Amino acid sequence: MRVLLTNNALDVRAGTELYLRDVAVELIRRGHQPTAYSTKLGAMAEELRRADVPVVSGLDALDSPPDIIHGHHHYETQTAILRFPEVPAIYYCHGWLPWQEAPLRSPRIFRYVAVDELCRERLIVQGGIAPEKIELLLNFFDARLFPARRRLPSSPRLALAFGHTFSETSELPVLRKACGRCGIELHVAGLHSGATELNPGRRLADYDIVFAKARAAIEAVAVGAAVVLCGYEKLGPMVTASNFDSLRRLNFGFRTLSRPLEADLVVASLRQYDAGDAGEVSKLVRQNCELRPAVDRLINLYSEVIEEARTGPVVSDRDAALAAARYLEEWASEYKRGPGNKLGDSPELTACERRELIAIRNSVSWRWSQRVLRNPVVKTMFGRLIRSVASRAHRRSSARTASKEAASS
Repeated sequence: MRVLLTNNALDVRAGTELYLRDVAVELIRRGHQPTAYSTKLGAMAEELRRADVPVVSGLDALDSPPDIIHGHHHYETQTAILRFPEVPAIYYCHGWLPWQEAPLRSPRIFRYVAVDELCRERLIVQGGIAPEKIELLLNFFDARLFPARRRLPSSPRLALAFGHTFSETSELPVLRKACGRCGIELHVAGLHSGATELNPGRRLADYDIVFAKARAAIEAVAVGAAVVLCGYEKLGPMVTASNFDSLRRLNFGFRTLSRPLEADLVVASLRQYDAGDAGEVSKLVRQNCELRPAVDRLINLYSEVIEEARTGPVVSDRDAALAAARYLEEWASEYKRGPGNKLGDSPELTACERRELIAIRNSVSWRWSQRVLRNPVVKTMFGRLIRSVASRAHRRSSARTASKEAASS
């Protein structure tokens, strides 16, 4: 099959970018013909090309239509649907919060895919998608990239904060304090820390405990580390054999982070460390969350959708055009916003920058500052302070300019 995979950006090694890479590479292994499409290319696009996956930033570059559109993110998926009106599509939802993950409604989309129960809920509640049109295809890892480590030590010595949103201004000071109290050394890997990792499977094997969420948590558990769910200044539980099933259906993600990130709570989680249980959880992940069975299901879904589009009722051009017009109306205000007018919603931001802004917006300190600044008295005082600082800076600048002019005359 010729499969067109769309994505908001292919610039950094982040969630949907890595998901697309894993699926595309596995499709090539099985003799299919994937092509990746995004209007924003970068390092991930080059990584895909090195893996023999064609990457395009314009759909006119395709010499023939695909057999199916595998859509991530509504803008790129809608573009592909309009460019190839005879081609059926499936549409993914990878997240509860990101604006680009919002449900896309089009009669040319035959199935929707949610990567966890929360995303399924978003498709139903926000998108009005019929439940019978939604497939639940839980996230996965590639066992070839994340081999199992040797058995964990009886007492943990090294911990890793593994994820793109861990920051010195949010989670890391709390995690360091808690790890220090337990005699554990903490390291960091992720875009925000500047310590990106091109071979995370090998890196994870060096750590006894990993703080992570979502895909990163699955990868860390698969390798064999004990994992404490953490992110967005929130804390989840340590992943254990007893809570694995419930956490798995939520992708070890946003809804599992139910507690505040406080040092005492982190210490309590660290003290739940059990090398034997972590080994059992790793076995569960390697048995139930591997890439190849997931791609088996995905290929079956492709085939079902292609057959349904071939034998089912023809989608009228008028219905498709109406859906496209409603999409343009719905998102017009977002695309007309200038950079910075609404935090996290500017299309000019990279995928990584948008994730960072969403993390900031969800942080305790940001929400507190917004509540404080809504107080009219505080708002007035803050405005006066800003004007005063600006006035002093202007006077200093004017004085320096006058001094330079006097010296040169």
